[in-house]
Amino acid sequence: MDAVIVKDVSKTYGPVQALRQVSLYIEKGEIFGLIGPDGAGKSTLFRILCTLLLLDSGCATVEGFDVVGQLNDIRRIVGYMPGRFSLYQDLSVEENIRFFATLYGTSLEARRASVEAIYSQIERFSNRRVGALSGGMKQKLALSCALIHDPSILFLDEPTTGVDPVSRKEFWEILQSLKAKGMTIVVSTPYLDEISQCDRIAFLQEGSVRSIGTPDKVLAEFSHIFRPSGLLHESKEGTPESLRPSEVAIEVQNLVKAFGSFHAVDGISFQVKRGEIFGFLGSNGAGKTTAMRILAGLSKPTAGTGQVAGFDLGTDYEKIKSHIGYMSQRFSLYDDLTVSENIRLFAGIYGMSRRQIREKTHEVLERLEFAAHKDDIVGSLPLGWKQKLAFVVSIFHHPDIVFLDEPTGGVDPATRRQFWQLIYDAADSGITVFVTTHYMDEAEYCDRISIMVDGKIEAIGTLSELTQKYNQPDLDHVFTLLARQARRSAE
Repeated sequence: MDAVIVKDVSKTYGPVQALRQVSLYIEKGEIFGLIGPDGAGKSTLFRILCTLLLLDSGCATVEGFDVVGQLNDIRRIVGYMPGRFSLYQDLSVEENIRFFATLYGTSLEARRASVEAIYSQIERFSNRRVGALSGGMKQKLALSCALIHDPSILFLDEPTTGVDPVSRKEFWEILQSLKAKGMTIVVSTPYLDEISQCDRIAFLQEGSVRSIGTPDKVLAEFSHIFRPSGLLHESKEGTPESLRPSEVAIEVQNLVKAFGSFHAVDGISFQVKRGEIFGFLGSNGAGKTTAMRILAGLSKPTAGTGQVAGFDLGTDYEKIKSHIGYMSQRFSLYDDLTVSENIRLFAGIYGMSRRQIREKTHEVLERLEFAAHKDDIVGSLPLGWKQKLAFVVSIFHHPDIVFLDEPTGGVDPATRRQFWQLIYDAADSGITVFVTTHYMDEAEYCDRISIMVDGKIEAIGTLSELTQKYNQPDLDHVFTLLARQARRSAE
């Protein structure tokens, strides 16, 4: 008997057809991947199979139980990690896992053996509030909570989005060990390296199944989507130093940000030149976001000196804000306003005239192919659309520097490639781009790259300089080598 059978399942939200007669089966004991762009219907299918959403037509079974008529039976045998962590941020690690154990009618003591291998890695932080954990630790705790009742099948909806490469590798090692014990795992992911670890995958697009098969087969069949052609950009690597931009956009010396005795940023020093695309890498908890907030004038340094766009970090942070753009991990757009309203709002905040706003809004909407959606509520847009819009809004006033904090998390490869073309165009127009990312293929698009470990910059240079220095084949291996030396990575 197959673990999951889906036959002609459809689901509609008002005028939106989320699923269109989807049919597939998942074998017992396999890792089955659901892949596709944002809005393809993956999360809707997960919620139907986990009995959190009713289908409109068709039928589906999980371990032989019907998702409509036998939902209580299904809930006893499945574990589920939704796209956003289901943890309670104000509760401690132990309080969260005990709460989920109670929901399933069991206890941590009774089921400790089923989660010991994972929970033991975070148990020393059992009294820490979940909101203070790194992404990798939250991920392990969420998985422990999903496994606390010893389910036979595990549903994971993009469980590693926003998590650094080392933590992602560790997470997939855990999944492979669960598979070896006979567990069926259904997972969605935007990462190609994770897709390749699945036994079979289904590619969903606009609510329909386009293809099912091995990762090699499906990725080759739709290579134009998952491995789109190269970007149009002239890298500065290899350009003679005399021909490169010489003006310094960012310069910091011995920058420190302390929270009590803890140094989130611990004496970093570096320069970024005007028009450069600078990759700022590090594991979750390494200090990247804290450093970026200081550079963006959103937080004061504890010690050290620096200038951003010619203004002093310690005294001119308000002036810095007017010369930069900033796109945070959590988008600054207003979900209840339309596309056009968001553009007008932020352009007005940046001090642009009505004429400038009107002319540039038309230009931006045409370029993004958003003209037909200018009156759409932003909250209704697919994630990739939101990200591209948020980026364009952040540079609408043509700032000297734009700070991008993990701007493409959870987006499919084709949309990420489109996003990076926008970044290249911004850099070519003279805007300095300072970007953090957990996608190592994206980081390789940067002119130079730094890697933070435990609040310090452990390495900095071009891609070729870093791979040669550490004798590694690519940036992913360099990052993994350095990040695994971290002493506070789990914190």
